[in-house]
Amino acid sequence: MKERLAERVRAISPSLTLAISAKAKAMKAAGEDVISFGVGEPDFNTPVHIVEAAKDALDRGQTKYTPSSGTLELRRAICEKFKRDNNLEYESSQIIVSNGAKHSIFNVCYALLNEGDEVIIPAPYWLTYPEVVKVCGGVPVYVQSSRESGFKITPEQLKAAITPKTKMFIFNSPSNPTGAVYSEEEVRALAKVCEEAEIFVLSDEIYEKLVYGATKPFSFAACSEKIKDLTITVNGVSKTYAMTGWRIGYLAAPKDVAKAIDSFQSHATSNANSMAQAATIKALNSPEASVEEMVAIFAERRKAMLKRISEMEEVSCVVPDGAFYAMLVVDGVYGKRFGEKEITDSISFADALLDAAKVAVVPGVSFGADDCVRLSYSLSMKDMLEGLDRIDAFVRSLK
Repeated sequence: MKERLAERVRAISPSLTLAISAKAKAMKAAGEDVISFGVGEPDFNTPVHIVEAAKDALDRGQTKYTPSSGTLELRRAICEKFKRDNNLEYESSQIIVSNGAKHSIFNVCYALLNEGDEVIIPAPYWLTYPEVVKVCGGVPVYVQSSRESGFKITPEQLKAAITPKTKMFIFNSPSNPTGAVYSEEEVRALAKVCEEAEIFVLSDEIYEKLVYGATKPFSFAACSEKIKDLTITVNGVSKTYAMTGWRIGYLAAPKDVAKAIDSFQSHATSNANSMAQAATIKALNSPEASVEEMVAIFAERRKAMLKRISEMEEVSCVVPDGAFYAMLVVDGVYGKRFGEKEITDSISFADALLDAAKVAVVPGVSFGADDCVRLSYSLSMKDMLEGLDRIDAFVRSLK
């Protein structure tokens, strides 16, 4: 019998965290007091003025198709955003609006990768990157960062990973899952390597406004005109404006790449939601008081989380400077037991933690970091501190 599924779909790795996630949801549905550190979205409502803009668009009858790349008004607003925030000049034809930043990332990989092309991905990495690369025929090549480096790779590591088959480098700062933020100097050093090798860069900057330390993000494409012509910058409104469900992402690319992506998207999905596009124009053109308020709350939670973790034994945390995640280093308890279960890796740690303490975390193996679990501080301060107390008690109980 012929294989029913396409090889490209079978190449996708199954989620190693699916069983734990399903278990946590079942426990919650049964009325158990589960605290989840797994959520990857702001726990805030979309600001009212943005919601009202979508309502106004509905009232005006903006319920029709738009150009596949997005409305001209939105693409111009995005150009202004890049000029204002990143000192980057783009024409509206270089902007493609898609159904979320994840969709933009897929479009970039689909447009650029041929079968067997290598794509360098620093680890720990967002778990979707390698799967998209594989689906599009590429080969993920992982470059492992270290705790000592703050989960950031060096130019020397990047250069050593480049081969004649290398087509692209995926860069994410601020980072999911680590919260690492590369400085301007560090970005420029990596850009120089990419320039010399003439490889494309997919720069995922979705968390650019969520930063807390002294190090501020620097846009990869801003390093030089040469690297700008090799860089596709992906961003969106999900994280910055608490608009995860609105599904609006966008990219800025060299003209030939943008044209190819627009052509593909016109056949694959056509335009993104028209009312959400109108809301995004409002988000990008409005004062960012609501963003600053959200960042201030995240900063307080981050501070409290780091303080509480510093009081724990046998686990630790590399200080995150951005996004709303922290990697809790837990390999110090590997080899210990919870009842009859031995803790041997991040999955067994997460599973035992859920059983014992009713706390859900994301196993680090999903991100290429099996010595860690990921914590999100996108939950209330009360729940976060209670959850951290439970983690502390669980770790102390291991034998």
